[in-house]
Amino acid sequence: MIEWLHPGLLFIATALIIPLLNVALRRIFLLIIPLIAITSVATMSPGNYGEFTFANVTILMGKVDKLTLVFAWVFTLMSFIGNLFSLHLKNPSEHVAAYLYMGSALCVVFAGDWFSLLVSWEIMAFASAYLIFASHKEAATRAGFRYLLVHVTGGVLLFGGIVLHGLETGSFVFGPLVDENGQGGGIAYTLVLVSFLINAAVPPLNAWLTDAYPEATVTGAVFLSAFTTKTAVYVLIRTFPGTEILIWLGVIMALYGVIYAVLENDCRRLLGYHIVSQVGYMVVGVGIGTEMALNGAGSHAFAHIIYKGLLFMGAGAVIHMTGRRKLTELGGLYRTMPWTVFLYMIGAFAISAFPFFSGFVSKSMVIAAAAGDNRAIIVLMLTVASSGTFLHTGLKLPYYMFFGKDCGLRPIEPPINMLLAMGIAAVLCIGIGVFPNVLYALLPYPVDFVPYTAVHITTSLGILMFTAAGFVLMLKFLDPEKTISLDTDWFYRKGAKVFMWIASKPIASFEGAISNISDTVILKSLRGAATRSLEVDVGLVDGFVNGVARTALFVGTTARRLQTGIVTHYAAAMIIGLALSLSFYFLLWLE
Repeated sequence: MIEWLHPGLLFIATALIIPLLNVALRRIFLLIIPLIAITSVATMSPGNYGEFTFANVTILMGKVDKLTLVFAWVFTLMSFIGNLFSLHLKNPSEHVAAYLYMGSALCVVFAGDWFSLLVSWEIMAFASAYLIFASHKEAATRAGFRYLLVHVTGGVLLFGGIVLHGLETGSFVFGPLVDENGQGGGIAYTLVLVSFLINAAVPPLNAWLTDAYPEATVTGAVFLSAFTTKTAVYVLIRTFPGTEILIWLGVIMALYGVIYAVLENDCRRLLGYHIVSQVGYMVVGVGIGTEMALNGAGSHAFAHIIYKGLLFMGAGAVIHMTGRRKLTELGGLYRTMPWTVFLYMIGAFAISAFPFFSGFVSKSMVIAAAAGDNRAIIVLMLTVASSGTFLHTGLKLPYYMFFGKDCGLRPIEPPINMLLAMGIAAVLCIGIGVFPNVLYALLPYPVDFVPYTAVHITTSLGILMFTAAGFVLMLKFLDPEKTISLDTDWFYRKGAKVFMWIASKPIASFEGAISNISDTVILKSLRGAATRSLEVDVGLVDGFVNGVARTALFVGTTARRLQTGIVTHYAAAMIIGLALSLSFYFLLWLE
């Protein structure tokens, strides 16, 4: 009898089996494992599991409480929906990456110590990056490396923060870095917070999301929309509840996303900006830190994962069937893709917080928590952001994509597995909206909130109808073809060039000088067969390294242009930067 089955480790372990199965068995396998994971979550009891000692540090693989289960439930549900949506794929590589990604995200949720969280955090970054590289396009390759650059930087910051926190406290138990008054400080606190804010896509650290997600594969983008930013919300709830600055950062996110959505012509980039906006509500909830606010952050994360997955599936279905993703190149698709339109609109109503859809019962909890904490300005700005969400995701995107000017395309509906996945997500969006107490029962604190009051319903409908009227009146000013958006990714695009120059010039020169010295010494000391053996060994090693690099990157002809040396220099630069940073922080700690 297994006492406890770790859903995250289940996905990671079974990922290695996927390439060994034929197509028919693989499809069955891909759905069975998520169902086992869902069953595992359903049968869990609160407690600590998988505890052992490694290098005098207590490792706790499974910390289970009500907050854990909220995210475990939605992650496993989304794993089933996402795998069903991608069931038609014949190449197993994306499935392997998705399993590693889902598994590592679940490992973050169950982590009871900082080192388990760190390892899971880094696996999640690299596994998710493959879903971008797998598009086999130049733009995807570039975006994938920028994505890795940002997340590796975040991982270095997190590692530094964990080490310093351990030195300061003598403990590596994962938990709050603030006191009961929401106060905290110090270098470790700052490093960990910035690392988590990067993954949460808080401006100006947000551009990696809207840069990379549109370049991912059609199915990969669905997984990306579900896990990275929501694991960040989870760890923020765990470690920084009641941190005042998060309130204002969250409001900035909520408004920033809807403003940039005005400018977007790419359907998935528009949805990406609304990920930023919706996560802003969750970050506000964490910052307020009351029981209702934290419940709101958790419930909105749950609802968001489902409806955002549905929206990305709807947009992905259109891209899959037409090969186009710009809104100005689409239109009139309602004629031949009515089911896709219908299911997408359910997601659009959910994110827009229409009554009897999931967003209405989760987003309103965060706003009510802000009102209960006497934060009138926050309530106003979040309400404005909610109106902007309906304007772009519920009106602008479907108008240009499905209605509007006929593009002349007549695509059929996507494969049945895609429609079934969208259908399950749509049912959940409606089910949560109609029966909110089912979700509320999962939340970490007792819920004293009633979403369906006459005032709340009429106010929400009034805002939504006013927004719809404004859209009709301002339609000619919302033409996405006439706009160009420049986000904060401009800075690290330019900064990356400087970084890579340092990696490929000074570091490469230093490495070359050391290599020449060592080669001279070795060649003088070895003769005859020994020299020939060395040459063969060097050749074998070089060939092996390049072969592994080509296999791991797996991005077609673009990847073959990569040189092992560049990757080596990049890694060396990161390691040197990490070493210098930790040395600096350690010296400060000694003082």
